[in-house]
Amino acid sequence: MAALKIANVNWQSKLNKAAHHTSDYSSTEAILRRGQAFNITLHLQTMVQSGDNFTFIASTGPSPAESQRTKAVFNLSEEGASGWSATQEPSEPGCLNFTIFSPANAVIGRYKLKLQIVSGNKVSSTLLGQFVLLFNPWCPNDDVYMANEKERQEYVLNDSGIIFQGLEKYIQQEAWNYGQFEEDILDISLAILDRSLNHRQDPAADVSNRNNPIYVSRVISAMVNSNDEKGVVEGKWNGKYCSGTNPLQWSGSVTILRKWYRGRYKPVRYGQCWVFAGVMCTVLRSLGIPTRVITNFNSAHDRNINLSIDKYVDISGKTLHLTEDSVWNFHVWNESWFIRRDLGSFYDGWQVLDATPQERSKGIYQCGPASTRAIKEGDVNLDYDSSFLFAAVNADYVTWIHYSNKRKERIYSDTRKIGKFISTKAVGTNSRVDVTANYKYPEGSLKERQVYKKALKLLAVRSTGKRTKITRRRRRSSVAWRQNMTQPTQKPSISGKLVLDASPVIGQDILLTLALRNLTSDFKNIRVKLRASAILYTRRPKAEILQLSRSVKLGSEEVKEISFKIAYSQYKNSLVDDRKILVTAVCETKQGASLLVEKDIVLQDPFLTIKVLGPTVVHKAVNVQVTFTNPLSEVVTDCVLRAEGSGLIKDQLRINVARMAPMESSTVQFEIIPYKSGTRQLQVDLVCIHFSDIKAFVMLDVAPA
Repeated sequence: MAALKIANVNWQSKLNKAAHHTSDYSSTEAILRRGQAFNITLHLQTMVQSGDNFTFIASTGPSPAESQRTKAVFNLSEEGASGWSATQEPSEPGCLNFTIFSPANAVIGRYKLKLQIVSGNKVSSTLLGQFVLLFNPWCPNDDVYMANEKERQEYVLNDSGIIFQGLEKYIQQEAWNYGQFEEDILDISLAILDRSLNHRQDPAADVSNRNNPIYVSRVISAMVNSNDEKGVVEGKWNGKYCSGTNPLQWSGSVTILRKWYRGRYKPVRYGQCWVFAGVMCTVLRSLGIPTRVITNFNSAHDRNINLSIDKYVDISGKTLHLTEDSVWNFHVWNESWFIRRDLGSFYDGWQVLDATPQERSKGIYQCGPASTRAIKEGDVNLDYDSSFLFAAVNADYVTWIHYSNKRKERIYSDTRKIGKFISTKAVGTNSRVDVTANYKYPEGSLKERQVYKKALKLLAVRSTGKRTKITRRRRRSSVAWRQNMTQPTQKPSISGKLVLDASPVIGQDILLTLALRNLTSDFKNIRVKLRASAILYTRRPKAEILQLSRSVKLGSEEVKEISFKIAYSQYKNSLVDDRKILVTAVCETKQGASLLVEKDIVLQDPFLTIKVLGPTVVHKAVNVQVTFTNPLSEVVTDCVLRAEGSGLIKDQLRINVARMAPMESSTVQFEIIPYKSGTRQLQVDLVCIHFSDIKAFVMLDVAPA
């Protein structure tokens, strides 16, 4: 009796990809989602014998084993113990059609599928091929199931997006090319899992755990930064970026991920929070986990987790680094959608993950997943890292003046400053959605304070009930602070406000007014010390720009305005790429009362306009015209215009702009040939050593060929 011989295997690529929502992946490989049937057809060289028995074997990882759920053995028409099954469908002569079903909790990754045929006393085994199995947000039994189709389109299938940056009062849109379906990106995402510390320590156990989005997302949060495991991106927040790329110059994840992969896993220099979040969003979406990017304005970095951020300034308004706590103008992280079998159904839904290396979690720079419900309810004892993230959105902010004799004076305490306008891109549009209510109860409400006190109490005692030295120290800090807060504060005698006279634009002078008001009927003699510093978005000062002092006399309930200017010549050599300036005014009366007034300034870029000169159709060339202006009153040279966009440009386009005269406008034209239909994001970025990047984007509706 001749053994069954297979001529070829048809993986029904188009049919399966459409059914599994994987048609966008730029790969000829079979890419499937778990918990869902797929079809294959075997074209035979010999006929099937009536006594032939078929057994399928699906395996993944370096050491497949049924006990680890990395190997499944299943016969026709009966579900194996693993949950995998196969049925034979009607077929034409010389063919065999099979429908194969994977369980909704299958391990994700690259599989081999073998067919074992028992014919009489002969056993033969044939490798049918390989396929990649992903998480399935369309499957109700999958832990990542998302019921709303529009949300699935946004959080799984959208390959571009918006990351919000700037200040709470000046929120800016920055486009980001996620590109999760671009060539190699899925392979790179799987390689990231295989390069993890967990995989190197115990490959079999690591692969076995890849059925769990909690585990997979936590591993990715560690691997996107390079701190422990030679991961994808190396962070840098100070100094020059000569040995790498300035974080502000990245416009998407594809270039970064390919550079890491093609460079033999050497970390890509450099990233900051939005880069880590953008890359992690790409990787998690490519693996099938619904993910979005979140921006938290006035984000606290509470090193000792006592839920109080102390800021110290000297009498001239200079920030003093007497604490490791800090407040960033904004911080960017991710949320992924899945259920929490480890915590209970109350904590299902959006889970916070942060790949920016700030603090170690269980010995590694990783953060999350932390349930947004746990953060909102103050359940800071729950896995993973909910206490750190609770502080990021809900710590209290206390400002002190530190005098030369080491005496310090608490100027004010603010329970509402931290965690403002927590933002993400809307479903289906580029508008901003405020999700602050997912993280905390309304500021100033009784419930918000109750949750805060609950969190303080939980942080004071470990789950074992035993106090440690660290726990006791934290508790003393919290209690001391709370006692300070209950002490009566002196009623302020003066108030002040810093106001911009006009929108600040790079290359121009900045005009400000300090308005001071006497809140009493007494005459006041006030000494004002003004300081302006170039800062990073983390609010760390980088360079001093201006210092000046004034004496102001205020009569009974009088208001006076002090106008001053920060000239372009003063800030042009000090301003870092973030284009941010912090202005502080310390106002002191002879009676000893002090007032601190602060103003964050973001210098605006000149406009860059993009015009697409014709209809956009797949595989048809169309010209794009970009117009931009040199914002400076000096000649600039060696600028580069860059363009990218998934489905529009396969590799980043670079065009040299040799010379631009002062205030000169320039136009550049280039050609794109779209290769995917649908809504696409085209990004353009003017890079120049004389000023920070000027960026713009446009959304294009690309018609099918």
